[in-house]
Amino acid sequence: MSTHGAAGEIGAGERLDDESKRWVAGLTAPRTDPAGADALARLHAMLLRVARSEAARRAGTHGITGPELDDLAHQAADDATLSVLRRVTEFRGESRFTTWAYTFAVYEVSSKIGRHVWRRDRVRFDAESWELLPDRFGAGPDDEMEAKELGVAVRVAVDTELTPYQRRVFVAIVLEGIPVDALAIELETTRKALYKTMFDARRRLRTYLVTHGYLEPRLGRGR
Repeated sequence: MSTHGAAGEIGAGERLDDESKRWVAGLTAPRTDPAGADALARLHAMLLRVARSEAARRAGTHGITGPELDDLAHQAADDATLSVLRRVTEFRGESRFTTWAYTFAVYEVSSKIGRHVWRRDRVRFDAESWELLPDRFGAGPDDEMEAKELGVAVRVAVDTELTPYQRRVFVAIVLEGIPVDALAIELETTRKALYKTMFDARRRLRTYLVTHGYLEPRLGRGR
């Protein structure tokens, strides 16, 4: 993990709005300090609200309801809180602190839902989700059998043509639906770098599909 010293980061205090300064000061204070304890409690409560909202927003895509869904939101808020505490000295003030912190909760919810789908509903995920992917490569099969064959081909290409990192990014963004901003924080990279990874991954996958006769070559320069 890359680190930024508190002096170099927080010392440039003019970059932070007043609310963000208060958050950083509270979360870097000792837990025995009343201000530090209060900041931690407020952070967890805020991230729990975000986690519950994000989980509810994705209702219908994961089949999780009731107490199980609330437990997932609590786990996501707990993990997001720990992530924020570990990285608070890296906060650069490029956005409001609350906006920055929200992305951790969104990531944790997305990641946990993705793992849940893989574990609990693998047949649906494998069959339907993979069959929908060819649309992203400019393919529009006319019949169900062709769609299934193309979906299998895409999955083989993902397993064999992508690097481990490309595969991780592709699956996280395309299949698990993890927002780019949240994934960038988790992987300690940038949106631009993730878009480049996705561009390269899609190019490799399309080359595989064209080479094996699943797609027609594009004429001229394609994206």
